[in-house]
Amino acid sequence: MPRSVRMTLAGGVLVFAGAFAASLQTTASALLPPDASLSPASVQSSAAQTRRGKPVDGMDTFRFDTFGDEQLWTKVLRMHEAISSVSPETALGVGLKVDVKALPDTLIQALRAGQVDLTDPSVTLELLRLDAVVGIVGKIDDTGQLVSVGTTCALCHSTVDNSFSTGIGKRLDGWPNRDLNVGAILGLSPGLSDALKAEFSTWGPGKYDPRHHAFDGTNIILLNSPTLPVLLPPVYGLQGVGFETYTGDGPISYWNSYVGVSQMGGQGNFEDSRIGLTIKQKPDRVTPKLPALLEYQLSLAAPAPPAGSFDAAAARRGERVFHRKGDCARCHQPPTYTDVSSGPDPTVPVLHDAAEVGAEPFYAARSATGRYRASPLRGIWQHPPYFHDGSAADLASVVDHYDRVFRLNLSPRQKADLVEFLKSL
Repeated sequence: MPRSVRMTLAGGVLVFAGAFAASLQTTASALLPPDASLSPASVQSSAAQTRRGKPVDGMDTFRFDTFGDEQLWTKVLRMHEAISSVSPETALGVGLKVDVKALPDTLIQALRAGQVDLTDPSVTLELLRLDAVVGIVGKIDDTGQLVSVGTTCALCHSTVDNSFSTGIGKRLDGWPNRDLNVGAILGLSPGLSDALKAEFSTWGPGKYDPRHHAFDGTNIILLNSPTLPVLLPPVYGLQGVGFETYTGDGPISYWNSYVGVSQMGGQGNFEDSRIGLTIKQKPDRVTPKLPALLEYQLSLAAPAPPAGSFDAAAARRGERVFHRKGDCARCHQPPTYTDVSSGPDPTVPVLHDAAEVGAEPFYAARSATGRYRASPLRGIWQHPPYFHDGSAADLASVVDHYDRVFRLNLSPRQKADLVEFLKSL
């Protein structure tokens, strides 16, 4: 077997050398005026308007549009400097994913033959050039240097099916990347202070704190400290839900705007007097993309449970517990399994005090509403741990929590049956 393989890939010739690492084998908006500020009210009132102009592909926006957030990730965080020395092995280790469908056949064959050195940072650069790193967009110049880096929605809200190997496979849009260690990635930045890096290092895989800071196009602004990270949520199964965030701050496009502008660092406008945050930038590269992005997100169905993953007979018994003794349907109302849009005014979310549901109160206190919405349950089998802070390791822990908080006095069999029902959703 030769120690190196020469392959022609899109723009040139790349030599991959060394052995294949053994670990790989195991391991509701309408188009607003370009300079409009997006408030919860404007999102709701514009929902019925007709989108004009050139159609925007929502999937491409979700997967590949940085909204110009290179102004944060390149100019301020200088992540292109850090990533230039990061190997694929390290990138996979912090939860980054590789889209196998973006790889040319020659590269796939070399991977299978064990002829790609996953400790070589030049391989990372080639993966970026191929747009194969999920949620990361990198620009490689003619000399082979990484000169800019940006992020997309897919970074946190997509993963892969591991069909090729661990971390490499077909995209699963809408699935939360619970392996992604955003804090560790930010810790590589040469542009952040040691104090900020120390805070981010406490997040761990699958968590992010969207209430800690904001980026206004020039500076990182501290919103709340100390940091209180929450789980990266799924963005599938949202059709008909409404007010999709943990604290029901606004509909999907409100949150897309908040994250796209203030967290990803995209060039755009966001305003919400409830949290005292106003960001205005020209041109607005976020707002015009929101309708198509919303359309694509609403098209992402919750994944069906794998065959044989739950006991069907127990699930039928558990459904009776869910609706009767457990009284779960009082808040988790079918078919969306949440009551957030069940109030008399569809523009006002139905929310719950932290004490009412036994949740920690501090994250909600930093939000625009100060309360929590009942989480929709479709596809819940897919994304443990549970609750906004990940405090329930599995569905059995969720059931135990509510049995204790609401004094349901469920029997062990009723609890087990209820878990099987939840696994079936």
